[in-house]
Amino acid sequence: MSLLTLLAGVHIFKKALIDIKYRIVGIDLLVSIAVIAAFIIGDYFEAAAVTYLFTIGHILEKNSLEKTRSALKTLMDLKPTTGRRLNENVEEIIPFNQIKPGDVLLVKPGEKIPVDGIILEGEVYIDEQMMTGESMPVFKQVNEIVYGSTLLQSGYIKMKTTHVGEETTLSRIIHMVEEAQDKKAKTEKFMDTFSKYYTPVIVLFAIIMSVVTKDIRLAVTILVIACPGALVIATPVSFVAGIGNAAKKGILFKGGDSIERLSKTSMVFFDKTGTLTEGRPVVTRFKSYGLDEDEVLRIAAIGESYSEHPLSKAIIDYAVKHGLDINDKPTDPNMIIGKGITFRYNNSKYSIGNDTWIKANDIVQKDIHTFMDLGLSTILLADEYSVLGIFGIEDQIRHHSKSMILELRTLGIKKTMMLTGDNERVAKAVSESINIDDYRASIFPEEKAEIIKQHAGEHTLFVGDGINDAIALTYADASVAIGGFGKDLAMETADVVLMSEDISKLPEAIRISRKVKSNMVQNITFALLVVLVLMTGVLFKKVSMSIGMLVHELSVLLVLLNAMRLLKYNLGGQHGKGHKRY
Repeated sequence: MSLLTLLAGVHIFKKALIDIKYRIVGIDLLVSIAVIAAFIIGDYFEAAAVTYLFTIGHILEKNSLEKTRSALKTLMDLKPTTGRRLNENVEEIIPFNQIKPGDVLLVKPGEKIPVDGIILEGEVYIDEQMMTGESMPVFKQVNEIVYGSTLLQSGYIKMKTTHVGEETTLSRIIHMVEEAQDKKAKTEKFMDTFSKYYTPVIVLFAIIMSVVTKDIRLAVTILVIACPGALVIATPVSFVAGIGNAAKKGILFKGGDSIERLSKTSMVFFDKTGTLTEGRPVVTRFKSYGLDEDEVLRIAAIGESYSEHPLSKAIIDYAVKHGLDINDKPTDPNMIIGKGITFRYNNSKYSIGNDTWIKANDIVQKDIHTFMDLGLSTILLADEYSVLGIFGIEDQIRHHSKSMILELRTLGIKKTMMLTGDNERVAKAVSESINIDDYRASIFPEEKAEIIKQHAGEHTLFVGDGINDAIALTYADASVAIGGFGKDLAMETADVVLMSEDISKLPEAIRISRKVKSNMVQNITFALLVVLVLMTGVLFKKVSMSIGMLVHELSVLLVLLNAMRLLKYNLGGQHGKGHKRY
């Protein structure tokens, strides 16, 4: 039995020696001391039982932890291995890693789209559930963006690749999830600190008890019983399981800290354009002053050519729709966040932006008010002397914005507020149509941050999507970005990213964060109670060393199983089978 015990415990003793080398007093050292002490006092059965139970528990724990990370492995397995490249209309199957930006690919029904790109030809239905969480196939046509690793269900497409390798959306998601699972929340850091001091205190307590009671067996049993295994893993396994589950639904948490902060949210601020609205505004009214309409429109579109703002794209699209040549590029473009752009073209200096930045005469002011009365956002183009044109732009409210606000209230969110650079009339019309509690209009990005700072202590959350939201995303206690192409800065800055433009996922993200927090508290409470009950039993000599180790290992497994329940937490706050409330 002694030889078998030694063989079974080699890995424990080896890990304990490594811990001593780095001055760490961990669980393996506690168990090693207990086993050696049991041998010294001649209790070989207890030594063997502790060694085998700890080893078996370690194996089961390792396997269970792997399952909590299964969501990440699932994402990695989604990557296609080949692509069908068209070379002068000749098809060739090439490995995934040989696809380059600019290649033209052919994708047929039932095939995975190899990389990110833009459709050149074809109308198709694509299953994007693994990327965005959208359960229904999405219709896409020419000039629309497709994501690598999504499944083409019907039709065919010829597409031009835009992002390959590690730059694809799926690769970036995997990278974010990997980083998130390694980031530690405040609770995790506290538990690490707690464990750092807890273990030496237990060793000291066992020594004192052996001296006071002259009972070596009691001291050794205390070392085994007090192992903080369940306590140490209680927090990280809940976070890892929750992050993995959310990732499969198109919600990216950037670590346990982001989950903790989102779970406390009591007040939510929203950006308007691209967040509560579609972010695909269209020009519905246009008027020029003094110059030919086409010339004013052409200059405005050229000036906006370097901007990714949705309102800029609306003007460019309007110019293209009118068949204007806008291939020229502006010189000295200067983007002023929250205001507009200055640029030079044909030796003249122009400004294009909102009406709070560009001064307008009475005639233009009258037209601005007319456009506002129609609920339109206004953009002005001016040279160094006067306003040359005014654009009235309409942006449709997202289909789920109103129901999302209502759902936030059912989650106990006390107040919602919209912060926008748009004028008062547009802001009021949007806020009333979706029943948001309050709004602030005609404000700059830095003013959004100031308003959020005024509500410090209320567990604020800011939801946005654009470059001009980056400051506000930083100042809120928690932040959520609406994902998509051209929204990289917001996605990098925010704590949580919704990978689709489906704003209805926001309540779900909050709900998941609260479930994870609840699960973590359950684990910590259970682990502490187990240690407390066992320690009481040991002090009254009702629990033996082997029984203590058995209960200890079972408590570790129960903590893991409780965390793994988060992997099955389904859309809508229900488990997948039977639709029982979690």
